[in-house]
Amino acid sequence: MRKIISITLGILLLAGAVLVAKYLIDKKNKPKPKFDKIVKTVFVEEVNNREIPIIITTSGNLVAKHKIDLYAEVQGVLKPSSKEFKAGTSYNRGEAILKINSDEFYANLKSQKSNFYNSLTSIMPDIRLDYPNEFQKWQSYLNSFDINNTTPKLPVINTDKEKYFISGRGINTAYYNVKNLEVKLSKYNLRAPFKGILTEALVTPGSLVRAGQKLGEFIDTSVFELEVNINEAYAYLLKKGNSVAVTNLSKTNSWEAIVVRVNAKVNQTTQTVKVYLQVKGSDLKDGMYLNAALKTKEINDAIEISRRLLVDNSKVYVVKDSILNLVEVDPVYFGNETVIIKGLQNGTSILSKNLPGAYDGMLVKTIKDNK
Repeated sequence: MRKIISITLGILLLAGAVLVAKYLIDKKNKPKPKFDKIVKTVFVEEVNNREIPIIITTSGNLVAKHKIDLYAEVQGVLKPSSKEFKAGTSYNRGEAILKINSDEFYANLKSQKSNFYNSLTSIMPDIRLDYPNEFQKWQSYLNSFDINNTTPKLPVINTDKEKYFISGRGINTAYYNVKNLEVKLSKYNLRAPFKGILTEALVTPGSLVRAGQKLGEFIDTSVFELEVNINEAYAYLLKKGNSVAVTNLSKTNSWEAIVVRVNAKVNQTTQTVKVYLQVKGSDLKDGMYLNAALKTKEINDAIEISRRLLVDNSKVYVVKDSILNLVEVDPVYFGNETVIIKGLQNGTSILSKNLPGAYDGMLVKTIKDNK
């Protein structure tokens, strides 16, 4: 019985060994699976070397070229005027912006004018007797004198004796005291030095105004200046009178500006130079933030590409016979988003869009990028 079981197990083991061997032989002879090689498609454009202007983009805040702070030089109560003294009110040149009550000061001025007139009349008899040839001009001066109008200029003194006589009687001192008060009286009425708009009002009618107190801010809205910072390396290329294009942040409006000043001092921290642009136009407001594009010089035999296409700041991918080649180029100028490069021949196919995972020798298919 044991002999039969042993023979049976031997047969089964032999059969199993035969099956395993056959399976291994079949698996070894089975053809390996084939995988299709993936070839990526890239966008390319042909190199066309040309003259490319270097345009420096910068930005800054717009400031009114003519801006003044209004201060009181005299003291008094602010009077209501024909226009409200509030921000946004516009005034023409010479129009009264505000008036300060001057009744008390005006009464004092009239008193001084009266004293001056009395001093003149008191010396007229002496002039008739001692200086008869000069009497008529002083008489004409008295006749033209009006206490309610501006004091006229004193007559011309012809001789030293007449000068000493007039000065000794205190006429010159009294005259200049009156003129000083007349000048001070004009400061009670503040008039617009140019056509503009009140941008800040710090007092209201009826309030007491003190000498030296700030009253507001007045600007001319017809012309503005834009202060921008330019790299010192390109500042020498900017000249007075150069035209500059400026736009708002949303790029919905654009204006033409002119370089009016270039600072001669370089900021030691940023190594930049301040450039001042003058710009006129509608929709401009003091404090606006504007972008400026300053054209400096032109680079010959160069192209402009995206900075993302530059590898290690000195190489780019070109396509030759469907193979990517990494070649050296000469970067001339780096902008915010683009770079100007030289060193590629006309007609060379260069990547126009970045390719993730690209490497030198990579097989690709090309599509011409019609920008």
